[in-house]
Amino acid sequence: MKNLIADIKIPDSKLAVEAAELIREHSNDLLWNHSNRVYLFAAMKGNLNQLKYDSELLYISSLFHDIGLTSAFRSTDKRFEVDGANAARDFLKSRGVPDDAVRLVWDAVALHTSIGIVEYKETEAALMNFGVGYDVVGKNFDLISAETRQQVVEAFPRNQFKQNILHTFLDGFKDKPETTYGTINADICEMLLPGYKRPNFCHHVLHSKWDE
Repeated sequence: MKNLIADIKIPDSKLAVEAAELIREHSNDLLWNHSNRVYLFAAMKGNLNQLKYDSELLYISSLFHDIGLTSAFRSTDKRFEVDGANAARDFLKSRGVPDDAVRLVWDAVALHTSIGIVEYKETEAALMNFGVGYDVVGKNFDLISAETRQQVVEAFPRNQFKQNILHTFLDGFKDKPETTYGTINADICEMLLPGYKRPNFCHHVLHSKWDE
């Protein structure tokens, strides 16, 4: 893997390399390429805005952000974002990373789909959310030039990403669709999971056990 892509350096510390090896082992090409694109786009945003950020922690957060979708790290009862955050926490703690850094990465991974919240967290978490939004739905698409986007995609191909990512998401939580309640992932269940009926918060309020 090239260490410099579109003027963004891929972290190559011992910690970063070990994280990359772990994620590469347990994720498919689609998630591996997506996670690396997320890092690159996130770092570009940080550089464009002249923000100070820890590139190593941003990279590790990006690598782990979807690993909770995979069989190796998927729980039976938690949101996939939390599974990924827990996996990142275990990895970092096993290597003696300071607690503040561990908490930062945990938040970045666990909150990466929490639109309207995560962008106000630490810089690394907000930047990773930008990278996710940029790669998945093209949010703020024109902020990065077509030439730069092409360099990223040449290094980490999309390979019909738009057609495949929704099914990859669904595979990660189709056996626990209740964990998607109140999140954007419920949209995926509603569209692709046969027989799924999206829970309604208003129904829960009006049919609670309160006698009134």
